[in-house]
Amino acid sequence: MDEKNQRDGYTILVVDDEEHIRRILKFQLQKSGYSVITAENGEIALQLARCESPDLMILDLMMPKVDGFEVCKQIRQNYQTSHIPIIMLTAKSDLPDKIKGLQDGANDYLIKPYSNEELLIRVRNVLDWSLKQKEANPLTGLAGNRAIEKELQRRIESKEAFAFLYMDIDNFKAYNDYYGYQKGDAAILFLADIITEAVNSLGGSSDFVGHIGGDDFVIITSVARAEFISRHIIDEFDKGSLVLLNEEDIRKGYFEVRNRLGEIKRVPLMSLTIALVIDEGQRLKHFAQVSDIASELKKFGKGMTGSVVVRERRKDEVPTETVEN
Repeated sequence: MDEKNQRDGYTILVVDDEEHIRRILKFQLQKSGYSVITAENGEIALQLARCESPDLMILDLMMPKVDGFEVCKQIRQNYQTSHIPIIMLTAKSDLPDKIKGLQDGANDYLIKPYSNEELLIRVRNVLDWSLKQKEANPLTGLAGNRAIEKELQRRIESKEAFAFLYMDIDNFKAYNDYYGYQKGDAAILFLADIITEAVNSLGGSSDFVGHIGGDDFVIITSVARAEFISRHIIDEFDKGSLVLLNEEDIRKGYFEVRNRLGEIKRVPLMSLTIALVIDEGQRLKHFAQVSDIASELKKFGKGMTGSVVVRERRKDEVPTETVEN
C-alpha cells in the first residue's frame, strides 16, 4: 500500500475551542489525504472519541470547562479509547505542562505557532508508531501477522531473492499443559530471545523477525545467511531449553501426560522445527504461497525426531533437503 492510500484510511479528530484553528488544521490534514472530524470542546471530543474511534487526536491543551489534560486522562482511562494516540496542541512551551501532558498519556506535543511540515511529520510519526503497536504480538512485542504479510508481499513484489524461515516448538502444547501456561509463555519468550539475538548477531540490517502467535515465529533474511541463522537457533534452543524442564524429565528424556481417555502418554522433550523456503527464481507471486509451502515443510519436519531444518528451493523442481540436528 502506498503512502497516499494509507493516509486515506486514517481519521483524525481535531479538538480546539478556536474555530479558525480547527478550520486551518482540517484544511491542512485533508489536503494531505486524511479524513478529519472536529470538536470545539472537551465534552464533545470525548463523545466523538468513543463513537468514531479515530486513529489520532490532535488535542488543544487550554480549553474552558474540560481542558486538554482532563480529556487526555479520560481517554486513557476508558478501555474503548485508551488505544487512541494523542498529540497535544498548545501555545505554551513550559516544561511542567509538557511533563504533565505526557504523564496523562499524550504521545507528542505540537507548539503553536507550528509549520505545516512539522504538523505532518509529527502526525505521520505518531500514526506509524500506533500502527506498529497494533501489529505487534502482545507477548513478545515482535511484528504480528499483518506486518509479516506486508513485509513478505513487499519482498515478493520487489523481485529480490530472499529466505523465509518458519519455526515452532515441537510438543509445545503438551509442555504447556504439563508445566502450565506461565512456563509455556517463558518457553515462547526464550525462543523469541534466541531468534532476535541470532538475527542481530548474524543477520543483516534488512532482516525481519515476526511472531505469528503461540510458539510460531518467522524470519525473512538473505539466502546466504539463512542456513547459518537456522543452525545457530537450533543449537541455542537445544542447549538452553533444558532450563525450562524438571531434572527428572531431563533424566528420563520425556514427560508423561494424560490424554482425553485418561491414558498416560510419554511425550518427548521439546525440540525445534524450522521450515526454510528459499526463493531465488522469483516464481512466488503472493505471500500465501510462501505460507503454504512452509506449512507443508514444517509438517514433514514434525515427523522427524529432534530439532530439524527442512528446506525447499523454489526453482525448477528441486527436491526438498532435510538437515537434522
